[in-house]
Amino acid sequence: MKKDCGFNTGLLHAGSQGFPQNEILPPVSQVSAFEYGSMEELECIFSHKKMGYAYSRIGNPTLTAFEDRINRLEGGIGAVSCSSGMSAITAAILNLCESGDEIIAGRGLYGGTIGLFHDLEKLGIHTIFADVLDSRTIESLANGRTRAVFGELISNPSLNVMDIAEAAEGAHKAGVPLIVDSTTATPYISTPISFGADIVIHSTSKYINGGGNSIGGIIVDGGKFSWDFDRHRSLSEFKKYGKMAFLVRLRTDIWENLGGCMAPMNAFLSFIGADTLGLRMERICENADALARALDLEEDITVNYLTLESHPYHGYVEKQLKGYGGGILNFRTGSRERAFRIINSLKYAMIASNIGDVRTLVIHPASTLYIRIDRSEMEAAGVYDDTVRVSVGIEDREDLIRDFVGAVRESRK
Repeated sequence: MKKDCGFNTGLLHAGSQGFPQNEILPPVSQVSAFEYGSMEELECIFSHKKMGYAYSRIGNPTLTAFEDRINRLEGGIGAVSCSSGMSAITAAILNLCESGDEIIAGRGLYGGTIGLFHDLEKLGIHTIFADVLDSRTIESLANGRTRAVFGELISNPSLNVMDIAEAAEGAHKAGVPLIVDSTTATPYISTPISFGADIVIHSTSKYINGGGNSIGGIIVDGGKFSWDFDRHRSLSEFKKYGKMAFLVRLRTDIWENLGGCMAPMNAFLSFIGADTLGLRMERICENADALARALDLEEDITVNYLTLESHPYHGYVEKQLKGYGGGILNFRTGSRERAFRIINSLKYAMIASNIGDVRTLVIHPASTLYIRIDRSEMEAAGVYDDTVRVSVGIEDREDLIRDFVGAVRESRK
C-alpha cells in the first residue's frame, strides 16, 4: 500500500500490476496446466530455479494477482490463497504443528473453527482454549509443546476483541507466533501485523469478496517472526530461508500437497470485489452502528455491538479498529421461539449463513452454525438459544431500522 494516500486510493493504485497485456484487471487463467518449449525449462520451474507456473494446483497467475493485492493491504511479505477460510486455517496450523504439538486458542471462535480444532485432536494436535488471550494467560498455558497462539480479532459472533499487542507479547515470550483471523475486521478496519501479529488469515468469502459469489481464504505472513527451528521442527528443512521459512514451506509443501488451492475464477471475483472494500466497510459499519443503537432502545432485547458505550470491549474501537465496530451485531430475544419469529418476519434481511455480503443476512446460530458444538463451547462463543446474529449490509439504514424494530415489536404480540 502507498503511504502517502488514503485506503481506497492505495487499494486501486498500488503501483503497476504488471498484467501481461496491460489489462487494468488480472486475466482469468482458467487452465489446469501451462506449456513450455522444452523439458529443461519445465524442470527449472518444478525445481524452483526459475519463476513460472506449471500446474494450477501449485500456482496460477490470477491467484498471484489476488495474493499480491491482499498482501499489500495487510503489510506482509507474501500471501497464499486457499480454497476456503477453513482451508487457510487448516494449512496454517499444519504448517507449524506435528502430532504431539499444541496451540493456544481464544474462546469465542467461529463454530467451524472449533470443529476443525476438534478434528485436529484426532491427528494428535491439541488445542488449549483460553478465556482471554493476554500475555499472562498465554505464558501460564504455554509449554514445550506449544507451537502457536490463535485467535479472532473480532470474534464471530460474540464480538470479543483480541488485544493484539498483548497477545503478541505473550506468544513471543513463549517463543511462538501469533496467528490472527481478521475476517470480521478486514484490512480496512485493522491490520494485525502492524500491532505485532505474525500471521493473518481471512475467509475471503466474506467482506473481501463482498458479493457472496465465491468461496476462498488467504494466509498472509508478516515475515517478522524469528523461528526457533528446534521448537518448530516442521520448518527445520526450510531453515535456510530464515524469517521466510513459514511462507516457503506453506507454498511449496503443505499448500501444494493438501491441494486446497483457490480456483482462478474465485480469485478473479475476489480481486474485483476487493475494489470496493473500503467503501463497503464504511457503509456497513455506519449501518450496523445505527441499527444497534435503534435496537438498543427496545427494552426487552439485549444488543451486542462494539460501538455501544456499554460494550465491555468498547475501548478497543478506537485503539485497534479505527473507530469502527465491524459489520456484525447480535441480540438476545428471551427465547428461541421469539428469535425465530423475528427472523421470519424480516423483509429486507435474507436468512442465510454467510457474513460480509452487501445484503443484510440474518441467522439463528445455535440451530445452524453451532448445531454440532458442545453447549458450553457454544455459550463461550456468545451463542445462546435466543441469539440472533445479523450481518449488516449496505441497504438504506432507515429501511433496516424500520424492518428490525418493527419485527422486534411485532414479536411481542
